[in-house]
Amino acid sequence: MSATGKQIALTPPQVASSKGGNPLVCLTAYSTPMARIADRHCDIVLVGDSVGMVVHGLESTLGVTLDMMILHGQAVRRGLERSLMVVDMPFGSYEESPQQAFRNASRVMRETGCGAVKLEGGQSMAETIRFLVARGIPVMAHVGLTPQAVNAFGGYVVQGRGEDGKRVLLDAQAVADAGAFSVVLEKVPDTLGRQITEQVSIPTIGIGASAACDGQILVVDDMLGMFDAFRPKFVKRYAELGEMADEAVAAYAREVRNRSFPGQEHVFGDAMPKQVREPSS
Repeated sequence: MSATGKQIALTPPQVASSKGGNPLVCLTAYSTPMARIADRHCDIVLVGDSVGMVVHGLESTLGVTLDMMILHGQAVRRGLERSLMVVDMPFGSYEESPQQAFRNASRVMRETGCGAVKLEGGQSMAETIRFLVARGIPVMAHVGLTPQAVNAFGGYVVQGRGEDGKRVLLDAQAVADAGAFSVVLEKVPDTLGRQITEQVSIPTIGIGASAACDGQILVVDDMLGMFDAFRPKFVKRYAELGEMADEAVAAYAREVRNRSFPGQEHVFGDAMPKQVREPSS
């Protein structure tokens, strides 16, 4: 709490210092109402570029634009008080050069009020991460399966099996050495997730990685049962809101067609309401 009694949001240095401590609870959010719910329970709320698939119906995250991320970031910002807000940098907004990355990341931070940005890539992005951090932009890294490189990987396939595990480990070490305050490990074998968590100095946040990671993150629509385009093995569905919503909309349609909605309690009468008199002083 601040001196004024207002809740102070979690900061990247505080996240970095939580290494080996209580697991970090992280979720994505794309709207103000969902951000308000996540803020009551989560340490980190990520405005993920998964919004392109989950909200906008794109086939991958590659079509997401900087303007889309800023729009959803602004919405999420309005719903947060205590959680650290991180915004994904979309494909094509940071890969060209560290200067391009700084120009776009600074715009994202300025226009959304987020506390950090996230970008994908390991050793190849270390120079860019170092450049951003040196200029006051906290960076959450992302290695393993990086969805923006899905075409290069040949699909959403597990990364780091066998000899390939060394590459993912080197990626994680490179982003930590470059100054990232945390790193997302996506879709890697459990043993590799544990190994990376033990060997890197920053918190690891798993999604399809290992329970040994320093935190976990899921796409909120996945864990609520709202997104059915595909069901990753690593997602536990804590609710089936998609089914509930379908049943509710079906009931609404049924009642409209049989004229049972709106009922008398939902319509207005002809009589003017009685004037409420002000109490005398």
